Amino acid sequence: MTATPHSLRRPPAPTGHLATVTRLGPPGGLPEVVPVATVQGTLALDLDGLPPAPAAPELRVVRDDEPPGYHEVRAWAARVSQAAVEFVGGDRPVAQLLRWTNARVYQDLDRRVRILARTARAPQRRRTIRPQVRSVHVFQPRPDCAEVSVHVRHGHRSRALAARLELRRGRWTCVALQLG
Repeated sequence: MTATPHSLRRPPAPTGHLATVTRLGPPGGLPEVVPVATVQGTLALDLDGLPPAPAAPELRVVRDDEPPGYHEVRAWAARVSQAAVEFVGGDRPVAQLLRWTNARVYQDLDRRVRILARTARAPQRRRTIRPQVRSVHVFQPRPDCAEVSVHVRHGHRSRALAARLELRRGRWTCVALQLG
């Protein structure tokens, strides 16, 4: 039996305040007449005859291309990023960042805090919500350098931090830092 334009139309509503229900299930199922109150003008589908939906799989990111020491770099980047935003917020002294940064980054952070000190003193800045590192993404173009992007949550606002880390004398050092 081929479908004609007339047979594809919805059948007229039955008389006597009854509607038809289309059952999804094995082919050949017959329409069932049910009271209108159960349908309330919407398409009524009986899903009882269908098999249950499959369970959603637990998804996780699996990477085979992570270089050796990737997790160490990521953890170190998270610590230095948290320290940098705490320093800018007035919660940490600048001297704590001296061994983790090169001279240019250290001077830039010190300059930023001096500018902030002119507008709001450290005790006033401490009363605000402290910034918190939410995520760290690391890309290592070479085993001895890493480019890092960090999502920092500061109350209801988000900020970005980008850094370049280099392995110098057996330890990671922040050689470039950009606060967004």
